[in-house]
Amino acid sequence: MELSTPYSGGNVDPTPVPRKPASPRADGKRPLIGLSKDQLRAALVEIGIPEKQARMRMQQVWHWLYHRGATEVAGFANISKEMRELLDRHFFVGRPEVVTAQVSSDGTRKWLLRFDDGEEAECVFIPDAYRGTLCVSSQVGCTLNCRFCHTGTMKLVRNLTPAEIVGQVMLARDALGEWPGEGKALAALPDDDEDDDDIPMTLKGRPGSNYTSEGRMLTNIVMMGMGEPLYNFDNVRDALAIVMDGEGLGLSKRRITLSTSGVVPMMARAGAEIGVNLAVSLHAVSKDIRDEIVPINKKYGIDELLAACAAYPGANNARRITFEYVMLKDKNDSDADARELVRLIRHYRLPAKVNLIPFNPWPGSIYECSSDERIRAFSDIVFKAGISAPVRTPRGRDIMAACGQLKSASEKISRADLDRRAAEKEASWG
Repeated sequence: MELSTPYSGGNVDPTPVPRKPASPRADGKRPLIGLSKDQLRAALVEIGIPEKQARMRMQQVWHWLYHRGATEVAGFANISKEMRELLDRHFFVGRPEVVTAQVSSDGTRKWLLRFDDGEEAECVFIPDAYRGTLCVSSQVGCTLNCRFCHTGTMKLVRNLTPAEIVGQVMLARDALGEWPGEGKALAALPDDDEDDDDIPMTLKGRPGSNYTSEGRMLTNIVMMGMGEPLYNFDNVRDALAIVMDGEGLGLSKRRITLSTSGVVPMMARAGAEIGVNLAVSLHAVSKDIRDEIVPINKKYGIDELLAACAAYPGANNARRITFEYVMLKDKNDSDADARELVRLIRHYRLPAKVNLIPFNPWPGSIYECSSDERIRAFSDIVFKAGISAPVRTPRGRDIMAACGQLKSASEKISRADLDRRAAEKEASWG
């Protein structure tokens, strides 16, 4: 029995019901990726490594996993052959299987990933002029049924494990060639990253870049892929702790953003236990419209949601809450909607910015995108009120990788064609 989050009859609370967990491998091996340091140390003791050696061995394994990017136990070069054989009998490193790898005309990359039990999810890498952002999934499918979102047309299959969440980051770094060579380390990134105009600033106030001279491309992570992260709280928390660990992947919490559709009871806990930036999928300012397009609003209304935002630990003018707002023609895009958005942010005294997202179409959607003129007018009203409201340029639309377009749909493509495409893409990366 595990926590699941079915959407039925307006009930969007986690409810204890039987559902499909991640299946174990046929060979019985456990993943090394996704274990905390304490869990890894305990796992090593379980297979017979003496307590006095376990901490040292844990540090060695951690280094090879998260600093050097080893993809198999045989690559742990400074560990004895006998110890590697012991580890290999009980554990595996691995990555999710790449089913398809697509590259957009704008440079965006999307991977459809298959896990050990055959379930699939997608992740997306978005390169910008000053940063590279990986959009990570937290569930296979989703329970929230947001009407404008392609993932919302899927049923929730299961939560992703910490190994599967961290594995998306590892695979992206593989594809981008980011692991350091022997004796080298990637340069540290600045701790903060203000992205109002997608241009971070140097200490002297001049435009700077988050990329490093050593070629580091993955600079930011957003938990905005498939699924609702706060309905997979423990696994997301544990995965992000690994991503933020300074002895491995080493991304600052200020470079990670967690997005929620409004799971109000979990928001304070997310701030206290994870501590990353918060984004909220608001998308409407009236009860009727938000009830329609973001059904969780029927359980946790706008006022309750914004009160939780006001209480979010760590939110201030330097670490503002981001409100995501998809622009839907004749639905939520009027001047009156813009003015009400300003009123709500002011009423709750929120340190906030608003990302205006042109709607990205997908097969079967009932909505249309607002016109460019309407989006600019909406943005101008919010900007003139002193609230940042940039219009986000759609990225990866041509490969269905843009916001709201993700869905695991490999069954529509033949297995042979999927294998061919994956091989061609991997070969093109060199």
